[in-house]
Amino acid sequence: MLLDRDGTIVVDVPYNGDPQLVQPVPQAKELLDELRAAGLKIGVLTNQSGIGRGMITDAQMRAVNARVDELLGPFDGWFICPHAPDDNCECRKPKPKLVFDAARQWRMDSSHIVVIGDKPSDVDVARNANATGILVDASLSFADAVRVILNEAKRS
Repeated sequence: MLLDRDGTIVVDVPYNGDPQLVQPVPQAKELLDELRAAGLKIGVLTNQSGIGRGMITDAQMRAVNARVDELLGPFDGWFICPHAPDDNCECRKPKPKLVFDAARQWRMDSSHIVVIGDKPSDVDVARNANATGILVDASLSFADAVRVILNEAKRS
């Protein structure tokens, strides 16, 4: 499972370079622990264009990620695109490279990965990698998405 960082597991603070501003979404730790208890691999898949735009440094992003890890981890991998949208890189969502990287690292087919995120690009990256995408928004919370996954895991 790959989770978008900002707006999905932590409150979105645009171009956040300050670990003190990291605030988990409601129930995030408990929900992630339930997924771990079910034996699921959990990684973070995130576009961090603030680096490419010169708004934050790689070190600041790593400090924020360390705080996310401290509050919500451990994670089975971080899959990060640091590029600006105009860089035309291969890793920026919705391009599938980072999902394929996770699948390779976890020794599984990408079709066994679920991507949860709060933007259409999160669902698009899943579709582009032959994975499953779940969009969290006003009609489906992160908690709802996790319950769907846990119910599916129990059926398998």
